Amino acid sequence: MSKIIFDSGISLDGFFAGNNRSPQNPMGGVSGQIHSWMFRQKAFWEYLGVEGGKEDSLDGKFIRETIDRTGAFIMGKRMFEEGEVVWPNDLYKADVYVLTHEKREPWVQEGSTTFHFINDGIESALEKALKSANGKDVRIQGGANTIQQFLNAGLIDEFFIHIAPVFLGSGIRLFEGIDKDKYELKIMEVIPSDQVTHLKYSLIKK
Repeated sequence: MSKIIFDSGISLDGFFAGNNRSPQNPMGGVSGQIHSWMFRQKAFWEYLGVEGGKEDSLDGKFIRETIDRTGAFIMGKRMFEEGEVVWPNDLYKADVYVLTHEKREPWVQEGSTTFHFINDGIESALEKALKSANGKDVRIQGGANTIQQFLNAGLIDEFFIHIAPVFLGSGIRLFEGIDKDKYELKIMEVIPSDQVTHLKYSLIKK
């Protein structure tokens, strides 16, 4: 049975992205600080279809596990706009549902990635994504606001966060404005490495 998940990197002080995000400044310029552990892994570059990475460690195992379990993605318009100009063709290898007010025909890429543009809310996007996932999980890709919407709607089953040992001081917080009474949270795993701390939680709606 499909689960609704997210898998995100954050700074030690809780920031998902920096300030002044734009297509010219993706993630507010802090991706290298939050995701440096991921960029070191061969698994990440394999996903992009290019050679790269210096390591193939336990951190890479978690990257592959998340890739393998995901059957469809949901993301917000801002994240899509930041990535559209730089992402390689067929990055996601699955259907991606973009939350937006813009009316646009699906963007069918070579391979198995199709971007669908959803104008009628998160429930509609989720319904479509679950059908596309064919029993695999639906990953709420981001940005932070999109993840927050799904959390506050009581729709998340599980999440995996990767805490980088860095303070950003300001930016966009992943858990800003969360309804603290929506779920009972249970720790599933705590896995340290020399680059990052991995935390996996399950969520039970109250």
